[in-house]
Amino acid sequence: MKPFLILQLRVIDEAADQEFEAIMKYGGLERNEVVRIRMEKESFDSINACDFAGIIVGGGPSNVSDDIDKKPGFQIRFENELDQLYASIIENDIPFFGTCYGLGSMVKYAGGIVSKEKYSEPVGYTEIHLNDDGREDPLFSGLPDSFIGFCGHKEACQTIPEEAVLLGSSDLSPVQIIRMKHNIYAVQFHCELDGPGMAKRIVYYKNHGYFDPKESEAMIRRYQNVKTEIPQIVLKRFVDRYSTKKM
Repeated sequence: MKPFLILQLRVIDEAADQEFEAIMKYGGLERNEVVRIRMEKESFDSINACDFAGIIVGGGPSNVSDDIDKKPGFQIRFENELDQLYASIIENDIPFFGTCYGLGSMVKYAGGIVSKEKYSEPVGYTEIHLNDDGREDPLFSGLPDSFIGFCGHKEACQTIPEEAVLLGSSDLSPVQIIRMKHNIYAVQFHCELDGPGMAKRIVYYKNHGYFDPKESEAMIRRYQNVKTEIPQIVLKRFVDRYSTKKM
């Protein structure tokens, strides 16, 4: 059985662990079915993308559009390694699921434009609308035409790569879901986040410039009971579609 590769980039250990456990929970994965790498802590330049059933890249406070002199050394290192991995993923159409930073980094590598110019979204939830291509895509077919997902991003996709297909948008951020080739997906929202998870993430990142820290308690009360079932269904569909357990 090929494992899934989960790549993370959260310096705060509690935030990284919470994201990892949520991906495991909503993806229906067991610990022996995944390889976990904290990109900010360890190199992965020897990884062969073809060794995995699928590759999941999570979110985090890093921005691909930041000037290189503002990026910490570990980010410069893991972005170079990600580019090498993305080259193999695209060449071989390896199953990929990127969220937030995972979307921005893949789009930038593949030739799209990612910047802070416009289309950022505040921390909270957004309503995603599937277009005709989204409704016909096997990962989203049969789901509601519109659903909510948690988000919060300073940068956004301004354009998508020529080979990408737009599957869904929100009112503030037109690039919410893309597919490249047959098996490469990326979304702007967080499929692993539920209400309690969002409440924890607000605590972890209240001093990272996403919102006024004085608003954190009110935000927690506002979002901790919000239901976001569809994004979790999408994550589970991705894992189920590409799992090799039954092969």
